[in-house]
Amino acid sequence: MRGTVFILALIALGVALQKGIIEIPRQWAPWAPLHIDDPITPVTKLKLKRLEGDRQGCLAALDTVPASELDYTPVADYSPTASCPLSNIVRINSSSVRFNRSFVASCPMALAWVMFERHELQPAAVELMSSRVSQVDHVGSFACRNVYGRSTGRRSEHATAEALDVTGFRFENGQRITLISNWDDEGSVGAFFRAARDGACKSFGNVLGPNYNAAHADHFHMGMRGYGLCR
Repeated sequence: MRGTVFILALIALGVALQKGIIEIPRQWAPWAPLHIDDPITPVTKLKLKRLEGDRQGCLAALDTVPASELDYTPVADYSPTASCPLSNIVRINSSSVRFNRSFVASCPMALAWVMFERHELQPAAVELMSSRVSQVDHVGSFACRNVYGRSTGRRSEHATAEALDVTGFRFENGQRITLISNWDDEGSVGAFFRAARDGACKSFGNVLGPNYNAAHADHFHMGMRGYGLCR
């Protein structure tokens, strides 16, 4: 009996959605295209995951970013090395921030970064540092290697340009902070770093920093795999 009621309820819900009687906000609708200004919800990661194999859909989502806030170039699939082919990638030159250098990224990772930046990073910077972030310093996104550079084992997210290692931030007021020097700060700087880490976890699959292990003492690893490892 309960099973029948459940099935009838699902049918009724489907009819209501189809006729527009019930309208689900775009950010909560898994079937709706991702828009950069949509609030980040648990559905966001599912949409990003779906775009891994949808180059055109991913580029369409990137194109919802105002042109003045993202300078990127789509890159044709290629193999920097024989064992690390790259597909569905873009080159990020700048966004609302400068980078110490441009970098290649999987298209979904580029989307995850811009959503993090707009919805979490800049608001945290204004609240805790009283200044917007002007530059993000990083040590790269692509490296054809296994996890931790081991000779055997699974490939790193860097081997497919699905992760960015961020070492620090510079602000419009001239202040500069780095994880290696300022992570243990007990004031606003430390609070900002933790807010940035926690905010990144809302769009990235995993965010690893100094609290994870010694290998991440000087950077945040922001990667696309998984659904919530945040340390």
